[in-house]
Amino acid sequence: MTSTVRIEIPRPDGAIALSGYRGENFKLLTQQTGATLVLRGQELLISGTEATAERARRLVEALEPIWGQGQTVTSADIMTACHALDTNQVEELQAIHQDVVARTRRGEVVRAKTFRQKQYIKALRSHDLIFCAGPAGTGKTFLATLVGVQALLNNEFERLILTRPAVEAGERLGFLPGDLQQKVNPYLRPLYDALHELVDPEKIANLMERGIIEVAPLAYMRGRTLSNAFVILDEAQNTTPAQMKMVLTRLGFHSRMVVTGDTTQTDLPDYQASGLSVAQQILQRVEGIAFCKLGQSDVVRHPLVQRIVAAYETYDAQKAKRSS
Repeated sequence: MTSTVRIEIPRPDGAIALSGYRGENFKLLTQQTGATLVLRGQELLISGTEATAERARRLVEALEPIWGQGQTVTSADIMTACHALDTNQVEELQAIHQDVVARTRRGEVVRAKTFRQKQYIKALRSHDLIFCAGPAGTGKTFLATLVGVQALLNNEFERLILTRPAVEAGERLGFLPGDLQQKVNPYLRPLYDALHELVDPEKIANLMERGIIEVAPLAYMRGRTLSNAFVILDEAQNTTPAQMKMVLTRLGFHSRMVVTGDTTQTDLPDYQASGLSVAQQILQRVEGIAFCKLGQSDVVRHPLVQRIVAAYETYDAQKAKRSS
């Protein structure tokens, strides 16, 4: 028996935020529930069996804290809401929606979009050493930079240090123009991009001139003691075990270090072990270290990225099975 549920969307921007670009959110909601969603002005019509329509209604209502404020609903938001319904964690989902981590310099709200991102943010605020591994697009670096900038502006730390290994992905640094600093800057660009989302460019330049924010290749960390600093090591899968040990032992008093990376995208030679993988094995049982693992369901970029990550994970699993 067909059932139709009507939901009135109070604000026009809320209707746009819920439907998504070209109605992509409605397509995903249909895939997840079996119900059909059609928007007529500001009235949402949900059609299907009684069970499918009810599930779709509950999902739309669970997402109301987002679209109700005119904020765009993403595929990650929908999948997290589905997981919350299936595991009776709707109250925990509301807590995620209500916890605004920060706002970008353009006033956009930043919050965790998945349960594992929420756990990651909690670890960033409570531990002195945090490892976070996961595929591209899961917010590993952005969330760490966000919490680091907040801590810096709140005077919790004196410096914010962002570093990553300058490992070539099939290209050679020597072919790039300029001096050494200009050669490595392209490798540090993702860190600058994250900073620019949160701090005005003029202010970033001033903070860097004063040494309060430092963005540098990993080689520059040798021999230093990083005290009173929030340190982020990005692309850690491209460190060697020796480099990883070197940077971990730089941690000084009243400092916090976040190590992020994706072990499936290592640019090291085949014979070279990844420092991130080795460190996770060695330090797994060391007290005071937080280990966070993000997956394809935590991807918050274009929905296609999530499907790409899933396809590669399936391929790698099948390849490993064949080789064994």
